[in-house]
Amino acid sequence: MKNLLTRLTLAAALVLAQHTAFALDAGKDYQELSPAQAVETKRGQIEILEFFWYRCPHCFELEPELSAWAKKQAKDVVIRRVPGILNPGWAALARAYYALEAIGQAERLHGDVFNAIHVQGMDLNPPERFFDWAVTKGVDRKQIADAYNSFAVNTKVMRAQQMTAAYKLNGVPAFAVNGKYVTSAYMAGSVPAAFKVLDELIAQERKKAGRK
Repeated sequence: MKNLLTRLTLAAALVLAQHTAFALDAGKDYQELSPAQAVETKRGQIEILEFFWYRCPHCFELEPELSAWAKKQAKDVVIRRVPGILNPGWAALARAYYALEAIGQAERLHGDVFNAIHVQGMDLNPPERFFDWAVTKGVDRKQIADAYNSFAVNTKVMRAQQMTAAYKLNGVPAFAVNGKYVTSAYMAGSVPAAFKVLDELIAQERKKAGRK
């Protein structure tokens, strides 16, 4: 009986330790935004924003793990990319992303842009060089150039800059949940921990909405 009680005590302590390890610490694992930001998702959905910059090596390294995590999410979780613009020099590659999105090529070529920069050592900041690269990927040069310089892409770049400030970012990659919370691997302590934080915040949002 004594051995049984000892085993049960140890098991209970292990469960408690595991629970504590994944408990969120507001202000450390994530920041709560005040005021909360508007979201673009429908009612009942949970919006996750991924703020990134193509020249950020951490964003590049995160992509495979983010893709794997995204595939595990339920249908109520909507993940959107937002190019972070912490200074004017980041705007060119934000414009490149939105130009690809405008012509329906962002999903196909998003990873290729990262590879061109971080594996092949290419500088895609100059517009003409970006257009040259896009052509090698089967994109029509005039189409991508027109999109790059379009009013719609200008508007999205300006909006991305505003969102970077509104979400109070000081680095990327970073994530926002439902316009209310911001977290990152730096805040959480590691990439796996950041995904745990996201999972917990998603669960909290479901609970607040009366869903499991």
